[in-house]
Amino acid sequence: MAFLDHLTANVPPAKIEELTERLELVEHKIKFMDRPPVAFLNADASPNFYLSEEIALAGGMVGRDVFAAVFLVFYEPGKTLTDLMREVPAVLNPEWPAVKNNRVILLNDDVNRSLTAENAVALIEDMAEMIHPGTFVFGYEGDKWIRFSV
Repeated sequence: MAFLDHLTANVPPAKIEELTERLELVEHKIKFMDRPPVAFLNADASPNFYLSEEIALAGGMVGRDVFAAVFLVFYEPGKTLTDLMREVPAVLNPEWPAVKNNRVILLNDDVNRSLTAENAVALIEDMAEMIHPGTFVFGYEGDKWIRFSV
């Protein structure tokens, strides 16, 4: 899978096969689903596109319009979940549809770890679980991301 090519230089073939199968499972399931609009925001509610490719692979459509977004994902490199929990409530607008529907997600992709093929696939699985709740259950909620209720 092209997404993994630049990350698999020193990965054994058996591991590459496993990671590819995990991505293909997500890809297969989302073929039959709507792609919800997702707005990625920094802690100050400005749009960011750090993880656009990953959200697309997880079955979402990245956008910048918070009024059109089904999900709001707050992510900023260097910010922990605790930082986001402290800062995000001040910028939430109760008129945003995702806020009204409790579809606000805080994400910390563990800024201290290196970018590896395993971590990239796990992030895509996390995002699939975030935006397609009930369809994907990988069990990572609470570790790197949480649903934030207002």
